[in-house]
Amino acid sequence: MSDHEPRVAYTELADQEVRSLRVRHCRLRTAGGEPVAELEVLSFQPRFGAVAVAAEGIGGVETQPGFRRQGHMGRLLRQALAGMAQRVDVAFVSDGIEGVYEQFGFVGSVAEGHLVIPVRNVEQAAGEDLGTAVPGVRSSSPADLPAMIRMYNTAHAQRPWTHVRHAGWNRLIPQATWKPGSQTLVLQTDGAAVGYAVLEGRAFGDPLGSLTVDELVAENPAAARLLLMAIARLCWKRRLSEFIVREPADSLTGRVARQMGCTYQQRFPPSGGMMAAILNRSSLMRNLEPELRRRAALQQSDQVYDKAFNALRRGDLFPDDKALIRLLLGYWSTDDAYVHGMSVPERYRDLCTAWIPRGGTQSLPTPYAHRLDRY
Repeated sequence: MSDHEPRVAYTELADQEVRSLRVRHCRLRTAGGEPVAELEVLSFQPRFGAVAVAAEGIGGVETQPGFRRQGHMGRLLRQALAGMAQRVDVAFVSDGIEGVYEQFGFVGSVAEGHLVIPVRNVEQAAGEDLGTAVPGVRSSSPADLPAMIRMYNTAHAQRPWTHVRHAGWNRLIPQATWKPGSQTLVLQTDGAAVGYAVLEGRAFGDPLGSLTVDELVAENPAAARLLLMAIARLCWKRRLSEFIVREPADSLTGRVARQMGCTYQQRFPPSGGMMAAILNRSSLMRNLEPELRRRAALQQSDQVYDKAFNALRRGDLFPDDKALIRLLLGYWSTDDAYVHGMSVPERYRDLCTAWIPRGGTQSLPTPYAHRLDRY
């Protein structure tokens, strides 16, 4: 640092709550208290399959205009990550900036995907006129949140990248000036909620040229079909020919939509997007060991399993942490790793194939990051 550059100090302010997530504010300030750069570290529990682990995510990264291109953001990220590594074993970035986070150990590890559903297909599958209301569908109230949380956690209990939603979760977009917030529909049968759909929050005055559903979760196929009918009816009233549902193709909603006829559009960002990084490999592997046993089932003897697991924990097996996080989250399969030059001893190949299935298999659903858990 030259004599002409101001000295800066790093501070953290922990245990703030923002939209039902615990947040830690990390900042750089000059000796005179002038803000230089800041970011947020959020706490949550992402799933790696049937096991969820404590994790932290980086968001809200910003450098003041007068201090840009001076290395402050790199220093802030390094200090924040050093603190995160004392608390958790894995870190995430929601919608990372292209070409930035790779140098800090992060790598893109989930694809972007959504369903595109023609209104006409829903009408034909239902065999009913969309001009009539769908019975049992109503607008939600705060009293519906516990049932929504329960249904979401049940539907995605083994899906990598989804968050475990705690009892106080509420990341629906609130109403504000010029913004109506999230519109949530609930399907009720015999007095109980059996499904819900959260429509993307819009700004008042936005052109009604599209309709997007951020989440659609149902307890059974019949409930999913009724919710899709209710959304198709909204489109019919707005003279829209199709709508988007942000759900994976192998979810219950995706399977029902596929039966009706739809398109699944998927994108694999080369950089940026939803990213993850391993902070403490050995500790993370110990926490994920029950999940690896679930995936492997009876694939190998305990002796082979233990040797392979210890090699994985030490880094002798899949030594590249960036590749490993993609493998653990189901973004890559072992075949993908082989294509990228990684090798596995022959004696461990069958076990590794069971451990590391690409998402969308019977033992590991497709990884998916829902909009309401992004930050």
